[in-house]
Amino acid sequence: MADVLLPQLGEAITEGTITRWFKQVGDTVRLDEPLYEVSTDKVDSEVPSPLEGVLLEIVANEGAVVEVGALLARMDAGDGAGSDAVTAEAAAEVAPPPAAASSREPAVAVPAPPPAPPPAQPTGATRLLSPVVRRLLADHGLDPARVTGTGLGGRITRADVERFLRENPDVAEPFNPIRRRTGSHMVASKSTSPHVLTAMEVDYEGVETVRQAHRAAWREAEGSSLTYLPFIVRAVVEAIADYPRINASVGDDELIVHGDVNLAVAVDLDFQGLVAPVLRRVDSLSLTDIARGIVDMAGRARSRRLVPDDLAGGTFTVTNPGQYGTMFQFPIINQPQVAILSTDGVSRKPVVVVDEGGEESIAIHSVGVLALAWDHRAFDGAYAAAFLGRVRQVIETRDWETEL
Repeated sequence: MADVLLPQLGEAITEGTITRWFKQVGDTVRLDEPLYEVSTDKVDSEVPSPLEGVLLEIVANEGAVVEVGALLARMDAGDGAGSDAVTAEAAAEVAPPPAAASSREPAVAVPAPPPAPPPAQPTGATRLLSPVVRRLLADHGLDPARVTGTGLGGRITRADVERFLRENPDVAEPFNPIRRRTGSHMVASKSTSPHVLTAMEVDYEGVETVRQAHRAAWREAEGSSLTYLPFIVRAVVEAIADYPRINASVGDDELIVHGDVNLAVAVDLDFQGLVAPVLRRVDSLSLTDIARGIVDMAGRARSRRLVPDDLAGGTFTVTNPGQYGTMFQFPIINQPQVAILSTDGVSRKPVVVVDEGGEESIAIHSVGVLALAWDHRAFDGAYAAAFLGRVRQVIETRDWETEL
């Protein structure tokens, strides 16, 4: 028998909440197969099984808060060996009492245990539910104990749930752990930083021309779309070199200007929450590497394969609501950083273009807005505007063909 302990989940992480077990007692578990999900103050992660065998006992049930190194479960590893991680308390529970040195203790009569109570009648939470009914209840955040079942033996039918929803249109949706953490951090950020918004319209026609020329080959080679985001990030990195206080955090009566640009990219988790994994030293990466890194981070975030350290150490954040066609968004700063950039929707619009001879004409270009939320403690509006203007200049004038 072997013990499954809560591993070290990341720097400065001391405990986690077990939010889900993927296996039940008696199930066979393969090595590295997802075994349970744990929530920390940074991220929800699926943890793979450290060994192969049969799950004998779950010690830390769903909802339990456990410290790093604590016992979560016991497994039969199939090698006949005893556990190499049994805690002292667990050993005390299973070890027989020591024998007396010189004499045997007299036998003591043990009273018979009381008769077992009759089995409880099934409640809404324990009734057998069909997959359709279970999904319908989950989609509406509805406790099955609130629904009166009219099926055989009081079983809840789909019609029962639909009737309850018609009669009770208001549904309470409890905040999940990531929603609670996000809300707490956003409230703290608004109360900490005096937020200011600076926004500029940007002509992406040069980027769009290169994207259209390379999009098919890129998708075939990389398996993903060539979006505007890596081009914007590349421009941000160049602008930070000229305006380094954008890439900073607020300390104790001081501004800490960071040497490396560690970019946090906000990733939506199917509308259930938001995380911002960090692409480190993005200032040393090419446009191609930036694009690949963003796709990798987003994929690992959505498949719950991030670890807490993936979310630590960011120095500047980009959020990308533009895929939904936003005009511009006023994002909240990711503390303790001093700025966050919203990359908003790009659409085809008429613009004034000037030829080499100074003649003006109307053309149709791809145009969008970049919106920078920044902390007024760190710098003033002129600095923020100059930085954003530099980002725009790089996007509009860079020879992006050479970047690819």
